[in-house]
Parts: sequence; structure tokens; C-alpha cells
Amino acid sequence: MTVTLQTMAGERLAEWLDRSRAHYIESRRAAGETLEQAEANAAKTDGLYFRDGRPVEGQHVYTVHAPDGRDVGELWIGVIDAASRGWWVFDVEIVEAERGHGFGRAAMQLAEAEAARLGAATLGLNVFGFNTVARGLYESLGYETTAVQMRKPVG
Repeated sequence: MTVTLQTMAGERLAEWLDRSRAHYIESRRAAGETLEQAEANAAKTDGLYFRDGRPVEGQHVYTVHAPDGRDVGELWIGVIDAASRGWWVFDVEIVEAERGHGFGRAAMQLAEAEAARLGAATLGLNVFGFNTVARGLYESLGYETTAVQMRKPVG
């Protein structure tokens, strides 16, 4: 399958940033954080990687296009550790109606190629434990678990 990436800008970028932030907060809450903790983490991420609603140098946000040109999702990759040339998939989201058709896999393969082209030595990501479908995809693409966080309510 041939999907393509297009750099996102303007109004679409602003809309994506709002959606991505809301989804990030929702995911952190599902992982056990309070609303205040999740919002603080989102603000910290925004402050590190975006200025005036635009990605800082080394951060790249793309629209994912299907072979027929339809927008089927978004991808954000970027430098997380310049010294080691470590890059990160900060966000990859395929439109719900388009899931299960190989677009996520193709987008991740493009992320790997794009990161390598831009100078990355490694590409990492975080996946919340409850997201078993994404975990399966990443494992099938050769991503290895490097850390596991666990939690148990005690009070």
C-alpha cells in the first residue's frame, strides 16, 4: 500500500494540535492521572515541542494520505534526544473509520523512513498499556518493549 505524508500547517495544524492535546489528556487520565496531572503534562509537552502553535525545530507533523489522496490520519515525529539522534513517534492517529485497512502500519513504516532520512538513529514511542491493538501493531513492526510501568490502587 502506498500512503504518503504531507507536512501539516495553518488551520489544519491548529485543529490537530487541539485534538491531539485533548486525546493526550484523555489517555493520561485513562492511565490513572488526575485531570490536573494530565493537563500539566500536556502543557509541558506543548511548551517543549510547540511555539506559537507551530512545531519547534526537529519536530514534524504530517497528514497521512491514502493512495487515492484521502486524508486518513496524522503523524507527529521528532527529535527527543539530539545527542544520541534518538527520535520519537509522539502521535499517530488513523481516522476511526479507516482503521483496520493497513494505514497505521504504512504510516509507521513511513515514520521510520522519514526519521532515518532526517538523521535519526532510533525511533521510539510510548503506548499506553490499555491500547492492545496499537501494542500488537508496534510489536509486529519490530518495536521492542524497553520499559513497563505498573500501578496498583492501595487506598
